[in-house]
Amino acid sequence: MKFSRSRGDRAVSAPATDGEGAPAGGAAAPTPGTGLRGHRLIWLVAGIAVLSLLAGIIVSRLVVSPAQAAADAKAPAAGLITVPVEKKVIANDVTLRGDVKYDDAVQVKVETADLGGPAVVTGQVPALGAELGQTSIALEVSGRPVIVLPGDLPAYRTLRVGVSGPDVAQLKAALTAVGINPGNGGSDIYDAATATAVDKLYANVGYSSPTSGDEAKDGVESASRGVRDAEEALTSARAELSASKGGATEVEKLTADNAVREAERNLAAAQAGTPDPAAEPGTPPQPGDVAGAQDALTLARAERAALDKPKDVAAQTAAVTNAQRQLDDAKKALGEARTETLTALPASEVLFLSGLPRRVDEVLVERGATVSGPVMAVSGATLVIEASAGSSDAELLAPGAKATFVLPDDSQGTATVTSVEARKGDAEGGESNADSKKGARFTVSLAPDALTPEQITLLQGSNVRLTIPVSSTAGEVLAVPVAALTAGPGGESRVEVLRGDAGAESTGKKKDRATDLVPVKTGLAAGGFVEIVSSDDPLEPGDKVVVGK
Repeated sequence: MKFSRSRGDRAVSAPATDGEGAPAGGAAAPTPGTGLRGHRLIWLVAGIAVLSLLAGIIVSRLVVSPAQAAADAKAPAAGLITVPVEKKVIANDVTLRGDVKYDDAVQVKVETADLGGPAVVTGQVPALGAELGQTSIALEVSGRPVIVLPGDLPAYRTLRVGVSGPDVAQLKAALTAVGINPGNGGSDIYDAATATAVDKLYANVGYSSPTSGDEAKDGVESASRGVRDAEEALTSARAELSASKGGATEVEKLTADNAVREAERNLAAAQAGTPDPAAEPGTPPQPGDVAGAQDALTLARAERAALDKPKDVAAQTAAVTNAQRQLDDAKKALGEARTETLTALPASEVLFLSGLPRRVDEVLVERGATVSGPVMAVSGATLVIEASAGSSDAELLAPGAKATFVLPDDSQGTATVTSVEARKGDAEGGESNADSKKGARFTVSLAPDALTPEQITLLQGSNVRLTIPVSSTAGEVLAVPVAALTAGPGGESRVEVLRGDAGAESTGKKKDRATDLVPVKTGLAAGGFVEIVSSDDPLEPGDKVVVGK
Protein backbone atom coordinates (compact mmCIF):
# COMPACT_ATOMS: atom_id res chain seq x y z
CA MET A 1 0.00 0.00 0.00
CA LYS A 2 1.34 3.40 -0.95
CA PHE A 3 0.36 6.83 0.33
CA SER A 4 1.82 10.32 0.51
CA ARG A 5 1.72 13.06 3.25
CA SER A 6 1.69 16.62 2.21
CA ARG A 7 3.93 19.01 4.37
CA GLY A 8 3.67 22.33 2.78
CA ASP A 9 4.79 22.11 -0.79
CA ARG A 10 6.87 19.02 -0.09
CA ALA A 11 5.63 15.43 -0.17
CA VAL A 12 7.18 12.69 1.75
CA SER A 13 6.66 9.24 0.38
CA ALA A 14 6.61 6.30 2.68
CA PRO A 15 8.39 3.28 1.40
CA ALA A 16 6.27 0.35 0.43
CA THR A 17 6.19 -2.64 2.72
CA ASP A 18 4.92 -6.04 2.57
CA GLY A 19 2.36 -7.34 4.88
CA GLU A 20 4.92 -8.03 7.57
CA GLY A 21 6.40 -4.57 7.56
CA ALA A 22 9.40 -5.31 5.45
CA PRO A 23 10.18 -3.05 2.51
CA ALA A 24 8.36 -4.04 -0.53
CA GLY A 25 10.11 -5.39 -3.49
CA GLY A 26 12.93 -6.55 -1.32
CA ALA A 27 14.39 -3.03 -0.74
CA ALA A 28 17.17 -2.75 1.89
CA ALA A 29 16.35 -1.36 5.41
CA PRO A 30 17.86 2.15 6.28
CA THR A 31 21.14 2.39 8.21
CA PRO A 32 20.67 2.95 11.98
CA GLY A 33 21.01 6.68 13.01
CA THR A 34 20.19 8.02 9.52
CA GLY A 35 17.03 9.63 10.84
CA LEU A 36 18.89 11.77 13.48
CA ARG A 37 21.45 13.37 11.10
CA GLY A 38 18.91 15.99 10.04
CA HIS A 39 18.24 17.11 13.62
CA ARG A 40 21.96 17.65 14.31
CA LEU A 41 22.23 19.92 11.34
CA ILE A 42 19.32 21.99 12.57
CA TRP A 43 20.94 22.47 15.99
CA LEU A 44 24.29 23.44 14.46
CA VAL A 45 22.68 26.11 12.33
CA ALA A 46 20.76 27.48 15.31
CA GLY A 47 23.98 27.74 17.43
CA ILE A 48 25.81 29.64 14.71
CA ALA A 49 22.91 32.07 14.48
CA VAL A 50 22.98 32.78 18.25
CA LEU A 51 26.74 33.38 18.24
CA SER A 52 26.43 35.78 15.31
CA LEU A 53 23.75 37.71 17.19
CA LEU A 54 25.92 38.06 20.30
CA ALA A 55 28.93 39.20 18.26
CA GLY A 56 26.81 41.85 16.61
CA ILE A 57 25.60 43.21 19.93
CA ILE A 58 29.18 43.43 21.31
CA VAL A 59 30.54 45.20 18.22
CA SER A 60 27.64 47.67 18.27
CA ARG A 61 28.59 48.67 21.86
CA LEU A 62 32.29 49.13 21.09
CA VAL A 63 31.81 51.29 18.09
CA VAL A 64 31.19 54.96 19.08
CA SER A 65 30.02 57.48 16.58
CA PRO A 66 31.97 60.79 16.17
CA ALA A 67 29.02 62.74 17.55
CA GLN A 68 28.84 60.59 20.63
CA ALA A 69 32.63 60.87 21.18
CA ALA A 70 32.43 64.67 21.03
CA ALA A 71 29.56 64.71 23.50
CA ASP A 72 31.46 62.48 25.92
CA ALA A 73 34.60 64.72 25.76
CA LYS A 74 32.72 67.90 26.69
CA ALA A 75 33.69 69.26 30.20
CA PRO A 76 30.96 69.02 32.82
CA ALA A 77 29.33 72.16 34.05
CA ALA A 78 31.46 73.96 36.69
CA GLY A 79 30.29 73.70 40.32
CA LEU A 80 31.36 74.73 43.83
CA ILE A 81 33.46 72.49 46.07
CA THR A 82 32.27 72.88 49.63
CA VAL A 83 33.03 71.39 53.04
CA PRO A 84 31.07 71.74 56.28
CA VAL A 85 32.11 73.91 59.19
CA GLU A 86 33.28 71.56 61.97
CA LYS A 87 33.48 71.58 65.73
CA LYS A 88 36.85 70.10 66.73
CA VAL A 89 39.99 70.45 68.85
CA ILE A 90 42.91 71.99 66.98
CA ALA A 91 46.37 71.04 68.19
CA ASN A 92 49.75 72.04 66.80
CA ASP A 93 52.40 69.35 67.27
CA VAL A 94 56.08 69.07 66.47
CA THR A 95 57.01 65.61 65.22
CA LEU A 96 60.62 64.42 65.40
CA ARG A 97 62.60 61.20 65.15
CA GLY A 98 64.89 60.49 68.09
CA ASP A 99 67.63 57.99 68.90
CA VAL A 100 67.43 56.35 72.32
CA LYS A 101 70.78 55.96 74.07
CA TYR A 102 72.61 56.52 77.31
CA ASP A 103 73.92 60.05 77.77
CA ASP A 104 77.53 61.28 77.58
CA ALA A 105 79.20 58.23 76.03
CA VAL A 106 83.01 58.27 76.24
CA GLN A 107 85.92 55.89 75.88
CA VAL A 108 88.00 55.33 79.01
CA LYS A 109 91.79 55.22 79.12
CA VAL A 110 94.05 54.27 82.03
CA GLU A 111 97.40 56.05 82.50
CA THR A 112 100.12 53.38 82.63
CA ALA A 113 103.32 55.38 82.18
CA ASP A 114 104.25 55.21 85.88
CA LEU A 115 104.02 51.42 86.13
CA GLY A 116 107.59 50.81 84.99
CA GLY A 117 106.60 47.60 83.23
CA PRO A 118 103.88 45.94 81.13
CA ALA A 119 100.34 47.01 82.06
CA VAL A 120 98.70 43.58 82.22
CA VAL A 121 95.01 43.25 83.04
CA THR A 122 94.91 40.89 86.01
CA GLY A 123 91.25 41.06 87.08
CA GLN A 124 88.10 43.01 87.92
CA VAL A 125 87.08 43.18 84.23
CA PRO A 126 83.53 44.64 84.26
CA ALA A 127 80.59 43.04 82.46
CA LEU A 128 78.55 44.82 79.82
CA GLY A 129 75.88 46.92 81.49
CA ALA A 130 77.78 47.07 84.80
CA GLU A 131 77.50 50.33 86.72
CA LEU A 132 80.58 52.25 87.84
CA GLY A 133 80.02 54.49 90.86
CA GLN A 134 82.16 56.30 93.39
CA THR A 135 85.06 54.09 94.64
CA SER A 136 84.14 51.28 92.22
CA ILE A 137 87.03 49.24 90.84
CA ALA A 138 86.99 49.80 87.09
CA LEU A 139 89.78 47.33 86.41
CA GLU A 140 92.77 45.63 87.99
CA VAL A 141 96.09 46.26 86.23
CA SER A 142 99.28 44.50 87.31
CA GLY A 143 97.58 43.44 90.53
CA ARG A 144 96.65 46.99 91.51
CA PRO A 145 93.17 48.56 91.46
CA VAL A 146 91.95 51.36 89.22
CA ILE A 147 89.67 53.28 91.60
CA VAL A 148 86.80 55.35 90.17
CA LEU A 149 86.42 58.84 91.66
CA PRO A 150 84.26 61.79 90.59
CA GLY A 151 86.06 64.43 88.52
CA ASP A 152 86.51 65.95 85.06
CA LEU A 153 90.31 66.21 84.86
CA PRO A 154 92.04 62.95 83.86
CA ALA A 155 94.87 61.63 86.00
CA TYR A 156 98.17 62.49 84.34
CA ARG A 157 100.80 62.24 87.11
CA THR A 158 101.44 60.53 90.43
CA LEU A 159 100.32 62.68 93.36
CA ARG A 160 102.59 62.70 96.39
CA VAL A 161 103.39 64.93 99.36
CA GLY A 162 104.62 68.33 98.24
CA VAL A 163 103.02 68.54 94.78
CA SER A 164 100.26 71.03 94.09
CA GLY A 165 97.86 71.93 91.31
CA PRO A 166 94.28 71.53 90.05
CA ASP A 167 94.58 67.75 90.03
CA VAL A 168 95.33 67.81 93.76
CA ALA A 169 92.34 70.09 94.36
CA GLN A 170 90.17 67.66 92.35
CA LEU A 171 91.43 64.72 94.43
CA LYS A 172 90.61 66.51 97.69
CA ALA A 173 87.11 67.33 96.41
CA ALA A 174 86.61 63.69 95.36
CA LEU A 175 87.77 62.38 98.74
CA THR A 176 85.36 64.75 100.45
CA ALA A 177 82.55 63.53 98.17
CA VAL A 178 83.12 59.92 99.22
CA GLY A 179 83.20 60.84 102.92
CA ILE A 180 86.97 60.98 103.58
CA ASN A 181 88.56 64.07 105.15
CA PRO A 182 91.56 65.15 103.01
CA GLY A 183 92.77 67.83 105.44
CA ASN A 184 92.73 71.42 104.23
CA GLY A 185 90.18 71.25 101.43
CA GLY A 186 90.88 74.85 100.42
CA SER A 187 94.51 74.07 99.60
CA ASP A 188 95.74 72.50 96.37
CA ILE A 189 98.82 71.00 98.07
CA TYR A 190 99.16 67.26 98.63
CA ASP A 191 100.25 67.06 102.26
CA ALA A 192 100.53 64.44 104.99
CA ALA A 193 96.80 64.74 105.76
CA THR A 194 96.02 64.02 102.11
CA ALA A 195 98.30 60.97 102.19
CA THR A 196 96.48 59.71 105.28
CA ALA A 197 93.14 60.20 103.46
CA VAL A 198 94.44 58.19 100.49
CA ASP A 199 95.43 55.41 102.90
CA LYS A 200 91.82 55.33 104.10
CA LEU A 201 90.56 55.26 100.50
CA TYR A 202 92.58 52.13 99.77
CA ALA A 203 91.39 50.52 102.99
CA ASN A 204 87.77 51.23 101.99
CA VAL A 205 88.13 49.51 98.60
CA GLY A 206 89.94 46.53 100.12
CA TYR A 207 93.46 47.03 98.75
CA SER A 208 96.76 47.86 100.46
CA SER A 209 98.19 51.33 99.93
CA PRO A 210 101.01 51.72 97.40
CA THR A 211 104.42 51.10 98.99
CA SER A 212 107.40 53.46 98.76
CA GLY A 213 110.02 50.72 98.24
CA ASP A 214 113.28 49.73 99.98
CA GLU A 215 115.18 52.72 98.63
CA ALA A 216 112.91 55.16 100.43
CA LYS A 217 113.23 53.19 103.67
CA ASP A 218 117.02 53.21 103.41
CA GLY A 219 116.88 56.95 102.90
CA VAL A 220 114.95 57.40 106.14
CA GLU A 221 117.49 55.33 108.11
CA SER A 222 120.43 57.27 106.68
CA ALA A 223 118.78 60.62 107.41
CA SER A 224 118.02 59.48 110.96
CA ARG A 225 121.71 58.70 111.58
CA GLY A 226 122.65 62.12 110.26
CA VAL A 227 120.29 63.75 112.74
CA ARG A 228 121.77 61.82 115.64
CA ASP A 229 125.35 62.76 114.70
CA ALA A 230 124.43 66.43 114.34
CA GLU A 231 122.72 66.42 117.71
CA GLU A 232 125.86 65.03 119.42
CA ALA A 233 128.10 67.63 117.75
CA LEU A 234 125.80 70.40 118.86
CA THR A 235 125.81 69.15 122.45
CA SER A 236 129.61 69.14 122.56
CA ALA A 237 129.90 72.64 121.10
CA ARG A 238 127.35 74.01 123.52
CA ALA A 239 129.26 72.49 126.50
CA GLU A 240 132.50 74.05 125.33
CA LEU A 241 130.85 77.43 124.93
CA SER A 242 129.27 77.19 128.34
CA ALA A 243 132.61 76.33 129.92
CA SER A 244 134.28 79.23 128.18
CA LYS A 245 131.67 81.71 129.36
CA GLY A 246 131.95 80.55 133.01
CA GLY A 247 135.43 82.30 133.78
CA ALA A 248 138.03 81.27 136.46
CA THR A 249 137.15 79.04 139.36
CA GLU A 250 137.54 80.09 142.98
CA VAL A 251 140.65 77.97 143.33
CA GLU A 252 142.22 79.71 140.34
CA LYS A 253 141.37 83.08 141.78
CA LEU A 254 142.82 82.22 145.26
CA THR A 255 145.98 80.90 143.68
CA ALA A 256 146.37 84.11 141.73
CA ASP A 257 145.75 86.19 144.86
CA ASN A 258 148.41 84.25 146.73
CA ALA A 259 150.84 84.80 143.91
CA VAL A 260 150.24 88.56 144.06
CA ARG A 261 150.81 88.67 147.81
CA GLU A 262 153.97 86.65 147.56
CA ALA A 263 155.28 88.98 144.90
CA GLU A 264 154.51 91.94 147.13
CA ARG A 265 156.47 90.36 149.99
CA ASN A 266 159.40 89.62 147.78
CA LEU A 267 159.43 93.20 146.56
CA ALA A 268 159.33 94.52 150.14
CA ALA A 269 162.16 92.21 151.16
CA ALA A 270 164.17 93.27 148.17
CA GLN A 271 163.71 96.87 149.01
CA ALA A 272 164.67 96.38 152.75
CA GLY A 273 167.74 94.47 151.85
CA THR A 274 169.16 91.17 153.10
CA PRO A 275 171.87 90.89 155.85
CA ASP A 276 175.13 89.31 154.76
CA PRO A 277 175.94 86.47 157.14
CA ALA A 278 179.65 86.88 156.47
CA ALA A 279 179.64 90.59 157.20
CA GLU A 280 180.78 92.16 160.42
CA PRO A 281 178.09 92.59 163.04
CA GLY A 282 176.33 95.94 162.76
CA THR A 283 176.86 96.06 159.01
CA PRO A 284 173.59 97.28 157.31
CA PRO A 285 171.72 94.80 155.02
CA GLN A 286 172.51 94.86 151.35
CA PRO A 287 169.57 95.80 148.94
CA GLY A 288 168.10 92.89 147.02
CA ASP A 289 166.91 92.58 143.38
CA VAL A 290 164.25 95.25 143.64
CA ALA A 291 163.65 95.48 139.90
CA GLY A 292 163.14 91.78 139.53
CA ALA A 293 160.76 91.70 142.44
CA GLN A 294 158.84 94.59 140.93
CA ASP A 295 158.43 92.78 137.61
CA ALA A 296 157.21 89.64 139.34
CA LEU A 297 154.62 91.62 141.23
CA THR A 298 153.38 93.30 138.06
CA LEU A 299 152.94 89.91 136.34
CA ALA A 300 151.14 88.39 139.33
CA ARG A 301 148.72 91.28 139.45
CA ALA A 302 148.05 91.07 135.69
CA GLU A 303 147.35 87.38 135.88
CA ARG A 304 144.93 87.98 138.74
CA ALA A 305 143.14 90.75 136.88
CA ALA A 306 142.82 88.50 133.80
CA LEU A 307 140.84 86.03 135.85
CA ASP A 308 138.14 88.66 136.48
CA LYS A 309 137.76 89.64 132.80
CA PRO A 310 135.24 87.70 130.48
CA LYS A 311 136.87 85.24 128.10
CA ASP A 312 136.72 85.49 124.27
CA VAL A 313 134.25 82.77 123.23
CA ALA A 314 133.83 83.74 119.55
CA ALA A 315 135.29 80.49 118.35
CA GLN A 316 133.11 78.43 120.66
CA THR A 317 130.00 80.41 119.60
CA ALA A 318 130.78 79.84 115.91
CA ALA A 319 131.19 76.15 116.61
CA VAL A 320 127.76 76.01 118.22
CA THR A 321 126.16 77.90 115.30
CA ASN A 322 127.68 75.52 112.78
CA ALA A 323 126.58 72.49 114.76
CA GLN A 324 122.99 73.83 114.88
CA ARG A 325 122.96 74.41 111.13
CA GLN A 326 124.10 70.87 110.50
CA LEU A 327 121.37 69.56 112.76
CA ASP A 328 118.70 71.58 110.92
CA ASP A 329 119.88 70.24 107.58
CA ALA A 330 119.85 66.71 108.92
CA LYS A 331 116.29 67.11 110.20
CA LYS A 332 115.15 68.52 106.85
CA ALA A 333 116.71 65.60 105.05
CA LEU A 334 114.94 63.24 107.44
CA GLY A 335 111.61 64.96 106.77
CA GLU A 336 112.11 64.65 103.03
CA ALA A 337 113.06 61.03 103.40
CA ARG A 338 109.99 60.33 105.47
CA THR A 339 107.87 62.18 102.90
CA GLU A 340 109.02 59.70 100.30
CA THR A 341 107.54 56.93 102.42
CA LEU A 342 104.10 58.60 102.79
CA THR A 343 101.35 57.16 100.60
CA ALA A 344 101.22 58.57 97.08
CA LEU A 345 98.40 58.14 94.56
CA PRO A 346 99.75 56.70 91.28
CA ALA A 347 98.08 57.96 88.10
CA SER A 348 97.60 54.34 87.02
CA GLU A 349 95.44 53.57 90.05
CA VAL A 350 92.75 56.23 89.77
CA LEU A 351 90.11 56.98 87.13
CA PHE A 352 88.27 60.29 87.32
CA LEU A 353 84.81 60.28 85.66
CA SER A 354 82.16 62.96 85.66
CA GLY A 355 78.45 62.27 85.98
CA LEU A 356 78.72 59.16 88.12
CA PRO A 357 77.33 56.55 88.09
CA ARG A 358 78.36 55.39 84.63
CA ARG A 359 77.21 52.39 82.62
CA VAL A 360 79.69 50.08 80.84
CA ASP A 361 78.65 49.92 77.17
CA GLU A 362 81.68 48.13 75.77
CA VAL A 363 84.69 46.30 77.23
CA LEU A 364 87.82 46.60 75.07
CA VAL A 365 90.25 44.47 77.11
CA GLU A 366 90.26 41.02 78.64
CA ARG A 367 92.10 39.38 81.50
CA GLY A 368 95.71 38.67 80.58
CA ALA A 369 95.81 41.33 77.86
CA THR A 370 98.20 44.28 77.89
CA VAL A 371 96.65 47.74 78.06
CA SER A 372 97.59 49.73 74.97
CA GLY A 373 94.61 52.03 74.42
CA PRO A 374 91.04 52.58 75.63
CA VAL A 375 89.95 49.87 78.05
CA MET A 376 86.20 50.39 77.88
CA ALA A 377 83.41 52.65 76.67
CA VAL A 378 81.04 54.04 79.26
CA SER A 379 78.01 56.28 79.22
CA GLY A 380 75.79 57.92 81.74
CA ALA A 381 73.42 55.64 83.58
CA THR A 382 70.51 57.80 82.43
CA LEU A 383 68.62 56.92 79.26
CA VAL A 384 68.11 59.89 76.92
CA ILE A 385 66.42 60.50 73.59
CA GLU A 386 68.34 62.71 71.18
CA ALA A 387 66.56 64.20 68.18
CA SER A 388 67.41 66.68 65.44
CA ALA A 389 65.13 69.63 64.63
CA GLY A 390 65.14 72.49 62.17
CA SER A 391 65.12 76.08 63.37
CA SER A 392 61.37 76.51 62.79
CA ASP A 393 60.54 73.53 65.02
CA ALA A 394 63.25 74.33 67.57
CA GLU A 395 61.78 77.81 68.12
CA LEU A 396 58.56 76.16 69.32
CA LEU A 397 60.30 73.91 71.84
CA ALA A 398 61.59 74.68 75.32
CA PRO A 399 62.85 72.65 78.28
CA GLY A 400 59.96 71.14 80.18
CA ALA A 401 57.83 70.40 77.12
CA LYS A 402 56.21 66.97 77.16
CA ALA A 403 56.48 64.44 74.35
CA THR A 404 54.84 61.10 73.63
CA PHE A 405 56.28 58.15 71.74
CA VAL A 406 55.47 54.52 71.04
CA LEU A 407 57.71 51.86 72.58
CA PRO A 408 58.78 48.79 70.60
CA ASP A 409 56.15 46.77 72.53
CA ASP A 410 53.45 49.18 71.20
CA SER A 411 52.88 50.78 74.60
CA GLN A 412 52.99 54.55 74.89
CA GLY A 413 55.75 56.36 76.72
CA THR A 414 56.30 59.98 77.67
CA ALA A 415 59.43 62.11 77.82
CA THR A 416 60.40 65.63 78.87
CA VAL A 417 62.49 68.03 76.80
CA THR A 418 65.67 68.83 78.78
CA SER A 419 67.55 71.02 76.31
CA VAL A 420 67.35 72.56 72.84
CA GLU A 421 70.82 73.52 71.59
CA ALA A 422 72.23 74.56 68.24
CA ARG A 423 74.70 72.13 66.83
CA LYS A 424 78.28 73.25 67.23
CA GLY A 425 78.96 73.85 63.54
CA ASP A 426 75.70 75.76 63.09
CA ALA A 427 76.18 77.91 66.19
CA GLU A 428 79.56 79.26 65.09
CA GLY A 429 78.00 81.47 62.41
CA GLY A 430 76.32 83.70 65.00
CA GLU A 431 72.94 85.40 64.73
CA SER A 432 74.03 88.03 62.20
CA ASN A 433 73.47 85.70 59.27
CA ALA A 434 69.69 85.21 59.26
CA ASP A 435 69.70 82.86 56.27
CA SER A 436 72.26 80.63 57.96
CA LYS A 437 70.22 80.63 61.14
CA LYS A 438 67.10 79.51 59.29
CA GLY A 439 68.97 76.53 57.91
CA ALA A 440 70.58 75.63 61.22
CA ARG A 441 69.93 72.30 62.91
CA PHE A 442 69.30 71.90 66.62
CA THR A 443 69.82 68.97 68.98
CA VAL A 444 66.78 68.31 71.16
CA SER A 445 67.47 66.16 74.23
CA LEU A 446 64.65 64.46 76.12
CA ALA A 447 64.51 62.39 79.31
CA PRO A 448 62.05 59.45 79.23
CA ASP A 449 59.66 59.28 82.16
CA ALA A 450 59.30 56.24 84.48
CA LEU A 451 60.36 53.21 82.44
CA THR A 452 60.57 49.63 83.65
CA PRO A 453 63.88 47.75 83.26
CA GLU A 454 62.27 45.69 80.49
CA GLN A 455 61.21 48.84 78.62
CA ILE A 456 64.70 50.33 79.00
CA THR A 457 66.16 47.19 77.46
CA LEU A 458 63.70 47.41 74.57
CA LEU A 459 64.32 51.11 73.98
CA GLN A 460 68.11 51.17 74.08
CA GLY A 461 69.52 51.75 70.60
CA SER A 462 66.10 52.21 68.97
CA ASN A 463 64.72 55.13 66.98
CA VAL A 464 61.31 56.46 68.02
CA ARG A 465 58.79 58.93 66.65
CA LEU A 466 58.22 61.80 69.07
CA THR A 467 55.12 63.95 69.14
CA ILE A 468 55.45 67.19 71.11
CA PRO A 469 52.30 69.35 71.49
CA VAL A 470 53.29 73.00 71.31
CA SER A 471 49.86 74.66 71.25
CA SER A 472 46.20 73.59 71.41
CA THR A 473 42.71 75.04 71.68
CA ALA A 474 40.92 74.75 74.99
CA GLY A 475 38.40 72.15 73.87
CA GLU A 476 36.39 71.99 70.65
CA VAL A 477 36.13 75.13 68.53
CA LEU A 478 34.59 76.10 65.17
CA ALA A 479 37.07 75.14 62.46
CA VAL A 480 37.30 75.26 58.69
CA PRO A 481 40.03 74.03 56.32
CA VAL A 482 42.79 76.54 55.73
CA ALA A 483 41.88 76.35 52.02
CA ALA A 484 38.54 78.02 52.84
CA LEU A 485 40.26 81.27 53.86
CA THR A 486 40.68 84.12 51.42
CA ALA A 487 42.07 87.63 51.92
CA GLY A 488 39.83 90.66 51.70
CA PRO A 489 40.80 94.03 50.18
CA GLY A 490 41.99 95.21 53.57
CA GLY A 491 43.96 92.05 54.25
CA GLU A 492 41.28 90.63 56.55
CA SER A 493 40.50 86.90 56.52
CA ARG A 494 37.16 85.73 55.19
CA VAL A 495 35.31 82.61 54.15
CA GLU A 496 32.77 82.08 51.36
CA VAL A 497 29.61 80.58 52.84
CA LEU A 498 27.12 78.72 50.65
CA ARG A 499 23.57 80.13 50.97
CA GLY A 500 21.89 78.39 47.94
CA ASP A 501 19.97 75.13 47.52
CA ALA A 502 22.00 72.45 49.13
CA GLY A 503 20.11 69.80 47.22
CA ALA A 504 20.92 71.04 43.78
CA GLU A 505 23.89 68.74 43.37
CA SER A 506 21.94 65.69 44.43
CA THR A 507 19.20 66.34 41.84
CA GLY A 508 21.68 67.05 39.07
CA LYS A 509 19.99 70.36 38.28
CA LYS A 510 22.03 73.44 37.39
CA LYS A 511 20.84 76.03 39.84
CA ASP A 512 22.37 79.34 40.80
CA ARG A 513 23.84 78.85 44.28
CA ALA A 514 24.24 82.09 46.24
CA THR A 515 27.31 82.54 48.50
CA ASP A 516 28.31 85.21 51.01
CA LEU A 517 31.83 86.39 51.83
CA VAL A 518 31.94 86.50 55.61
CA PRO A 519 34.90 88.25 57.35
CA VAL A 520 36.25 86.10 60.20
CA LYS A 521 38.81 86.34 62.98
CA THR A 522 41.03 83.30 63.08
CA GLY A 523 42.91 81.59 65.87
CA LEU A 524 45.23 78.58 66.01
CA ALA A 525 45.96 76.81 62.73
CA ALA A 526 47.24 73.24 62.65
CA GLY A 527 46.73 70.04 60.70
CA GLY A 528 45.20 71.86 57.73
CA PHE A 529 42.44 73.47 59.84
CA VAL A 530 42.12 76.95 61.32
CA GLU A 531 40.10 78.07 64.33
CA ILE A 532 37.26 80.56 63.70
CA VAL A 533 37.26 82.81 66.77
CA SER A 534 34.48 85.08 65.54
CA SER A 535 32.70 86.09 62.33
CA ASP A 536 30.61 89.02 61.13
CA ASP A 537 27.75 86.61 60.34
CA PRO A 538 27.28 83.71 62.76
CA LEU A 539 28.64 80.39 61.56
CA GLU A 540 27.31 77.08 62.78
CA PRO A 541 28.63 73.53 62.52
CA GLY A 542 27.39 72.07 59.25
CA ASP A 543 27.40 75.38 57.32
CA LYS A 544 29.05 74.86 53.95
CA VAL A 545 32.12 76.90 53.07
CA VAL A 546 33.69 76.99 49.62
CA VAL A 547 37.18 75.51 49.25
CA GLY A 548 37.32 75.39 45.43
CA LYS A 549 35.43 75.67 42.16
